[in-house]
Amino acid sequence: MFEQLSDRLEGIFSRLKNRGKLTPENVRESLRDVRRALLEADVHFKVARRIIQQVEEKAVGQEVLKSLSPGTQVVKVVHDTLVEILGGQAARLPESGRPPRRILMVGLQGSGKTTSAAKLGAWLRKQKRIPFLAACDLQRPAAIDQLEVLGREVSLPVFVDRVSKDPVRVAGDALAAARARGASDLIVDTAGRLQVDDALMDELVLVRDAVGPDATLLVVDGMTGQEAVAVAESFHGRLSLQGVVLTKMDGDARGGAALSIREVTGVPILFVGTGEKTGAFEPFHPERMASRILGMGDVLSLVERAQQAVDQDEALKLQERLLKDEFNLEDFLSQIRQIRKMGPIEELVKMIPGAGSAMLRGARVDPGELVRVEAMIRSMTGEERRRPETINGSRRRRIARGSGTTVQQVNRLLRDFEQMRKVMGQLTKGRRRGGLRLPRPGRG
Repeated sequence: MFEQLSDRLEGIFSRLKNRGKLTPENVRESLRDVRRALLEADVHFKVARRIIQQVEEKAVGQEVLKSLSPGTQVVKVVHDTLVEILGGQAARLPESGRPPRRILMVGLQGSGKTTSAAKLGAWLRKQKRIPFLAACDLQRPAAIDQLEVLGREVSLPVFVDRVSKDPVRVAGDALAAARARGASDLIVDTAGRLQVDDALMDELVLVRDAVGPDATLLVVDGMTGQEAVAVAESFHGRLSLQGVVLTKMDGDARGGAALSIREVTGVPILFVGTGEKTGAFEPFHPERMASRILGMGDVLSLVERAQQAVDQDEALKLQERLLKDEFNLEDFLSQIRQIRKMGPIEELVKMIPGAGSAMLRGARVDPGELVRVEAMIRSMTGEERRRPETINGSRRRRIARGSGTTVQQVNRLLRDFEQMRKVMGQLTKGRRRGGLRLPRPGRG
């Protein structure tokens, strides 16, 4: 996400940083370029104007212009302004005085509303909650089936009524069922339309009144640009939104919606959908998003993904094997699977500071490489995984045929693995000689 905007801003700020001394004229000229970049990224024109005004007020001050690194200081001012525009601090779902907490999902058809309902349920369960999904979209023929399939995928119960055609009644029955099951959260999926209309809003108001939601969340397609702001204003005017969920932010979205909705409507962005899988859903952090926009990476989100993907018991076993110099291809396969759980490799690389720059993006990471490596290791016998040194020429040919790869690729895997094992062995031996112990995972 934000690749086009990040590339433009990176070029603008690189020119600023290369100047030994800045003048108000230099800053204003660069900010004109920033404004054009924001508008091209579909940022609402009022928001772009406010960003530039705020940055200019702070950036042309003597404290910035006379600092040792004025270009870097200007970038910091832009970063801080973006954080403020995006909401300052991460917002949270409102709590409920009486369980279940009722969450109403609304939005236009095709925005990813039903999928987001299931993703939110899966995310809440990771927070040790007991979510319950309700299929109240009775307009779209496949909506109920879709939510049921997603519910099975994330192992969450779904309330369904295939007889009633009244979403208000279904919503009320779903609330009663959620209370009877002792659910902590009721997530209600509602019908959408291809555009905002009075019939849609009237129906949603009735469903809202029947459920009495603690949070009404608008699901917005992040690729719709400035139109997303108009949609958000319409829904907020009738339903009093408590939050926004931005979807499809993993595509070629220019990012303008993320920078505009919070500022124009005052409604906080709570979550971001970053892929089709149910796990591709994360809380929205203004500071982290501003860092991504400016190409500074997002280490905190990367660490959080790693913590969710890594099995702590398995990490401890791996630590013991490293200390005993027993690391083998079975351990390597386990590590690959945990990395793949974290998300697409190209997305993870962008979270590393500096790796999202235009220059480094030219060195594309092949997302299929991990798949090929896993296929090669899975084509080996248990003995070959534990003792790679036994893999001779005929075995390499067999592994290549079984994995759909070439002997050269198998050779490269074994060579790279052996090199990695040597480096890891040297590191662990160095720690032992120095009297150091590897830290226990999750203990700091």
